[in-house]
Amino acid sequence: MSLASQTIKGLQTLLEKKEIQPKEIIDSVAEAAAVRDGAIGGYLGLDQELAHRDAEEISGGVLAGIPIGIKDLLNVKGQPCGCASKILSNYIAPYDATSIAKLRASGGIPFGRANMDEFAMGSSNENSSIKPVHNPWDLERIPGGSSGGSAAIVAADEAIAALGSDTGGSIRQPAAFCGCVGLKPTYGRVSRFGLTAFASSLDQIGPLTKTVEDAAILLGAISGGDKNDSTCLDESVPDYVADLQGDIKGMKLGMPKEFFGEGIDPAIRASVEEAAKQFESLGAEIVEVSLPHTEQAVAVYYIIATAEASANLARFDGVRYGYRAPDAENLGEQYAKSRAQGFGNEVKLRILLGTYVLSSGYYDAYYLRAQKLRTLIRQDFTSAFETVDAIIGPVSPIAPFKIGENASDPLAMYLADIYTISANLAGICGLSLPCGYMTPSDGQRELPIGLQILGAPFDEGKVLKLGHNFEQSTEWHQRRPSLG
Repeated sequence: MSLASQTIKGLQTLLEKKEIQPKEIIDSVAEAAAVRDGAIGGYLGLDQELAHRDAEEISGGVLAGIPIGIKDLLNVKGQPCGCASKILSNYIAPYDATSIAKLRASGGIPFGRANMDEFAMGSSNENSSIKPVHNPWDLERIPGGSSGGSAAIVAADEAIAALGSDTGGSIRQPAAFCGCVGLKPTYGRVSRFGLTAFASSLDQIGPLTKTVEDAAILLGAISGGDKNDSTCLDESVPDYVADLQGDIKGMKLGMPKEFFGEGIDPAIRASVEEAAKQFESLGAEIVEVSLPHTEQAVAVYYIIATAEASANLARFDGVRYGYRAPDAENLGEQYAKSRAQGFGNEVKLRILLGTYVLSSGYYDAYYLRAQKLRTLIRQDFTSAFETVDAIIGPVSPIAPFKIGENASDPLAMYLADIYTISANLAGICGLSLPCGYMTPSDGQRELPIGLQILGAPFDEGKVLKLGHNFEQSTEWHQRRPSLG
């Protein structure tokens, strides 16, 4: 077994015994990427020499010597941070994001820029302005988005683990599609300082890993208060790894009836129902719950997220940094041409939609109404968590589709996020982990199915414990895609 295919926990043991050195792990990851990533496209860049230098400066910590892939919207000092967009193609980060600073403080090594949908806007990773990412289980299919690069490199053993961001499911959905573990923390658990914002009230940084235990290790390293981010709460950080211990007997898990209606693939429904039976065999009780405003969540999300995006992306104007149109004759032309040439079509679409819903005469009809519905969605979860410890269900109603299949149907693409976006609107935490595999009717290769576990705010420890118990009692997480 190569070092690149190891888990964080496995490498910790080898490093503690001094059987390996961090440089060997870095070289193994780089070698795996050199062999596989030409077909997958999960990385936008790897700086092996810089990682070697970082490794020499490590003095200890829970992640000491472990290289971690970084989604291309997190600032790492001295490295490109292009958000997979032409408009930031020449931008070099002048500082470390807080999550990166915490990663370094724990001994972790930021290694590699993971591909993504441009500015995190997409559910398929087809919107990268550099190149699409391919699902390692079937190279004709999407890996999910927007953290598709992060999920693909972890699943293909091109990374030990990675950081992504989740605005509407952008960690959990690609984790499900690629067969790895993805965790969206509670809003405010991880600092967003140094994260290039898409929608500031929804974005959250989180880990993509090979096991639930690794997710617990990485989450613990990057969590905690930050004076640079007023939305990051100064809550004490639990020992998430210690919280994994013990059984789940007596815990009550809710299955939302709205997650099992029309549109869900029968194979996905069957796998999630089998997962529920597995939880019962471990001593948990399964009950039906209702999240009545689930149907409105997609519309609410695409109003609030695009409105915030239109404001956040106004700073990319070709003046202060980033791409500048070479043929502009005046300031107005420079703004218009730099943005027209620098942004991709999906980003332009969302900026236009967001500007529209915030404009005079439409603010009350769309944005204000969406915010009121957001409150009702949050109340749905609050009510459910009064009676259950956590909520389980599918991550996505569909299997990964073929690249280009939904390019002309954005609504179909958006509806694939129907089970994930509510968690972002409510600010709660959510975990995705493998619970089965299926072969779709239009394919011949086996594809992963993801189970979603949703928890109340700051209940990551409970969610991880449930996921760990399920994972250790099944074999789904042990499978790896065949890349040869």
